[in-house]
Amino acid sequence: MEKPITGTMKAFMTGNEIVAWAALAAQADIMFGYPITPQNEIMHYWTRLAPKYKREFLQTEDEISAGFTVCGAVQAGRKAFTATAGPGNVLMQEPFGMAEAMRLPIVAVIQQRGGPSSGTVVYSQQEVTLTTYGGNGEGHRIVYSTSTHQEIFDYVIKAFNTAWKYRFPTFVMGDGYQAKMREPLEIYDPEERGLAIEPARPLVGLPGSIGVDREPAHLCNIYSLEEELYEVVLELDRAYQEIAPQVVEYEEKMCDDAEIIVLSHGVVSRAADDAVKTLREKGINAGYFRHITLRPFPAQQLRDAIKKSGARKILVAESSYGQLMRLVRQEIYGETVEICGLLKPGVGIVDHDIFDKVKELL
Repeated sequence: MEKPITGTMKAFMTGNEIVAWAALAAQADIMFGYPITPQNEIMHYWTRLAPKYKREFLQTEDEISAGFTVCGAVQAGRKAFTATAGPGNVLMQEPFGMAEAMRLPIVAVIQQRGGPSSGTVVYSQQEVTLTTYGGNGEGHRIVYSTSTHQEIFDYVIKAFNTAWKYRFPTFVMGDGYQAKMREPLEIYDPEERGLAIEPARPLVGLPGSIGVDREPAHLCNIYSLEEELYEVVLELDRAYQEIAPQVVEYEEKMCDDAEIIVLSHGVVSRAADDAVKTLREKGINAGYFRHITLRPFPAQQLRDAIKKSGARKILVAESSYGQLMRLVRQEIYGETVEICGLLKPGVGIVDHDIFDKVKELL
């Protein structure tokens, strides 16, 4: 099969176009999807690229079907993915829940838009709660939040590897700004950079006799006995907690002596980084902490940053009404540091917004 990318190439693309190229680089076989803004160009661009590289696409009748067809394809050993946003993300929570129950290595790209309901097609960070803790019951998933176009490329590739290595559904969260704007980056063949591509493998129809040559797959998402489900949920949690330290990612800058730590994720982190640098130039000891994995959450790393800095306050900057802040409160419960918010649901945050808020708080 012809490689879509050889060596390293400079590119100037939209975030949605980059998702398609990254999926090709990760050796994805097929995309299932249904149109919804702002992720549509992922589908459009994939359908232009896929035939050239002998990959496939199926537009399903709705988002629920798109999610379930991905679940079916990965069981057959196909490296499958989908992409959605907003109301489509809501509808896909049922198949995402199935993927959690059966530990299916699905990959989904979420280009966030504003809500409630259809809200706006432009931009938000309002799908954090839904993407990290959606579904029903105590499911387990891995969620990356990207801040640049380079990271979109890097983390879509990583998402496929993570999903197939650990067999938990894996998500890459972008947003409407990243989806539509163009930005320079490098696209590359991951194997030429020493990044091994995790192979897909069938989960059903395996050779040999059950009980003789192999153990049963136990791909099940419904249980008749309360005690049986209880054991399954505990086992899923045990397996997730075991791999979490290898998966969790964060970025930290200038927290050693910070009076206040600015927390952010995704595209807002770019503004936070600039604001913290400016605050430092003005003699204000601000620190920067960014959550790359929203789940598993870098809770211990954040606790460590608070402890070593002795920070009096935390400022959570997000383009939603406290969804990241709720995660922070939940994950570092017991810490006495004051947690404040710069909360702008569905509205972009720039560096001077954060700069002004920090000066107000201090």
